[in-house]
Amino acid sequence: MKDLLSKLIVPEQVNALLQATNVSVAHTVDDLFELSLKFGNDGVQKVVYDVPGKGEYCEAVVYKVKNGIAVNYTEAYMRRRDPDSMVIGDDLPTDKITYTQRFGKDFNELKKETFDWLQKQDLAVFFFKAGQLDGCYGMAIAPANAGFFCLGLGILQGIIDSRQIEGTIHVKCILYIAPVFRHTHFNGKQIVVHYRSENLHEIYSYNLYPGPSAKKGVYSSLLDFGEKEGWVTNHCAVVQVITPYGNKTTIMHEGASGSGKSETNEHIHRDVDGTIKLGVNIVTGEVLSLVLPRGCFLRPVVDDMGLCHPSFQKDDGYLYLKDAEAGWFIRVNHIEQYGTDPDIESLSIHPKVPLMFLNIDAQPFSTALLWEHIEDEPGKSCPNPRFLVPRNALPDIVNKPVQVHIRSFGVRTPPSTKEKPDYGIIGLFHILPPAIAWLWRLVSPRGHDNPSIVKTGGLESEGVGSFWPFATGKKVNFANLLLEQIIASPKVKYVLVPNQYIGAWQVGFNPQWIMREYLARRGGVKFFADELSKSRCSLLGFSLNKLVIEGVEIEKFLLRPELQSEVGEDAYDRGAQILVDFFKKELMDYYNDPNLLPLGKQIIECFLSDGTIEEYMQLIKDEGLIMED
Repeated sequence: MKDLLSKLIVPEQVNALLQATNVSVAHTVDDLFELSLKFGNDGVQKVVYDVPGKGEYCEAVVYKVKNGIAVNYTEAYMRRRDPDSMVIGDDLPTDKITYTQRFGKDFNELKKETFDWLQKQDLAVFFFKAGQLDGCYGMAIAPANAGFFCLGLGILQGIIDSRQIEGTIHVKCILYIAPVFRHTHFNGKQIVVHYRSENLHEIYSYNLYPGPSAKKGVYSSLLDFGEKEGWVTNHCAVVQVITPYGNKTTIMHEGASGSGKSETNEHIHRDVDGTIKLGVNIVTGEVLSLVLPRGCFLRPVVDDMGLCHPSFQKDDGYLYLKDAEAGWFIRVNHIEQYGTDPDIESLSIHPKVPLMFLNIDAQPFSTALLWEHIEDEPGKSCPNPRFLVPRNALPDIVNKPVQVHIRSFGVRTPPSTKEKPDYGIIGLFHILPPAIAWLWRLVSPRGHDNPSIVKTGGLESEGVGSFWPFATGKKVNFANLLLEQIIASPKVKYVLVPNQYIGAWQVGFNPQWIMREYLARRGGVKFFADELSKSRCSLLGFSLNKLVIEGVEIEKFLLRPELQSEVGEDAYDRGAQILVDFFKKELMDYYNDPNLLPLGKQIIECFLSDGTIEEYMQLIKDEGLIMED
């Protein structure tokens, strides 16, 4: 410890903490795995804390299983991220609610209590690279019996052997884990306090669900660094798609939680006979199936956080990025039985390295199975079962920065019919002019029946680029950065794609998978004028007139939902108005900010005045979208 402290640049209170307590420094993921079950000789570890006024409280139970560890929280509430968990503890510029505003007192009081509590614990400490950037060191400080949390963080962000670092370790991001304060100060709620200073981003996690801290908390620090330095870590998944003919197209899929980022790197789901169940009509029960003899080969690049660092960019009109994480946090609520997704199932059952499972019902020394979801209550499965897998365990993974050709944006849509019109009027996919694509990223609708977070209800916005829930600064700064990113990559094309429903048809994630297969086969988003029509709602850009893939034509009413007999033009227009009204409400914060770039103001003015697609295309020209005959 003495050698470590001699080269560590951290706040004095951290230095004092590490000298005053019993500290175990982990150097490898194996160290973290051992720590996660250090207190469980029978393959079981109960993560228990003495809560003042409440006695001993068990936060989670950890089982050693053949393929890693399985973690289950004792409260259903703790099994997914609370979207209201973030508060800001410092006084730097922010549009987020501060600790003082929410709790009526200065954070420094709780900060001192947190260090006092940590000083009385046996601690686990380890280091990682935030964003996998060289020299951008992160540090975790946690009670030793929260080893499973440390393992989760270590899989997601990687772990550095501090003994191998030469010279000083200038830490830019620190996570402090203190779960008892959830009960003593926050009425059992997930709270994560961010404390920014000029050269350090501190994250105080008062709960043990890794979503808002070990994952999105570190994401927050990257957004903080990028806001100061002029770059973005996009909320996205990225895949290189190689067609049966050898063409390669890189697709970057963005959107709010539940919009299909994890599904981007999944193969299209098939029935046992090899056919694809494209959709089921919720009114008539009719089933549409598709025969696609051979799918594209997929090379995964990013699962959730795409680092668009200036050092990657080239002056060729494209956007370049790489994965900001060392591991992936994969949701498997769609896997309800064996054989649903053979690739992921095989990866989890026979992993190269031990994995971590959350909300999966397993017993000690058994094999954790992805389709065995824990129940939140009798007969009701948890909607957020997940497993964490390091990137180096994934087959065909791409480890270098890639050139992005297509940026798609996903939206969870509800059913929409004449009897119950709603905003589920987005066709199989739409082609967007860049200016409209920017508007979708500003609003980022969270959408219908989101499985990843605690229920909130209704159509809600996740905001700029869909990463606003994790950002700590000013909205307008990220709006400007996203606009500059679009302008700087004029060769990138933009697509909008729904999931779950198209009008009266339940389609799951098939639109996203069909879009991926189709556009890769076409070699990108370039269409002749007679192949596209202006969508009935200008927010949806262009609709395809026809889609034929491997000789099979997709039904036109899936491309243009107003053609469905269960929907019609009137219900379509009423659903479109829901979207338009929602956008008008959400865009005003950006429009009224004097720091918004002039071009951004013009784009929003175009929307507020019911601008045409041609007017949007004049604001940010896209010469290559529609080809000449």
